[in-house]
Amino acid sequence: MELELGQRHAWEALAVVLGVAYLLLAMRESLWCWHAAFWSTSIYLFLFWDADLPMESGLQVYYLAMAVYGWWHWRRGAGAAGETLPVRTWPWHNHLLAVALLLGATALSGGLLSAAGLGRLPYLDSFATWGAVLTTWMVAQKLLENWLYWLVVDSVSLYLYLDRGLYLTALLFVVYLVIVVFGYFQWRRHYREQAAASPPARAGRAAR
Repeated sequence: MELELGQRHAWEALAVVLGVAYLLLAMRESLWCWHAAFWSTSIYLFLFWDADLPMESGLQVYYLAMAVYGWWHWRRGAGAAGETLPVRTWPWHNHLLAVALLLGATALSGGLLSAAGLGRLPYLDSFATWGAVLTTWMVAQKLLENWLYWLVVDSVSLYLYLDRGLYLTALLFVVYLVIVVFGYFQWRRHYREQAAASPPARAGRAAR
């Protein structure tokens, strides 16, 4: 059953507020970001299905699981002393593999959706979905480069939401793009502070 226009806008507005809260809290490396992510995602699961974006709707199920995992992983990684989980980086070959897998998954699911006549923009929908799957996992692992991936993924998502008339969500992603830039520089500063504080343990530390 499709949502009435007024109902859609009301739920979308609430999801937008929670989405902004998530990213601002993530930028500050606060565990509360995962609470905001969970409830924002719960709303978007239904909104995207109603807007004929099946891949984006399915993505929200993954987001729900990652909100729980991210909260657990950040909390566990903080340790008894109450320190935050350290920011890490990837070597270049991890990025090559990640991009190759992302493009492969996009081609496969986009082709399947297109053949089945599902979705309005199946390849862009698929790219945004698989890109978000990858990048959300990177956030949970506290990989610095997640912010750079989000710049690309959020730009594609912005176009999708404008096309489907989800204007408040599109506005949210404009805000996201701005916050992402600040988030990258803040995490990079924290990463450098870690390296300066403990050179032997963290200066060359990379995720494998």
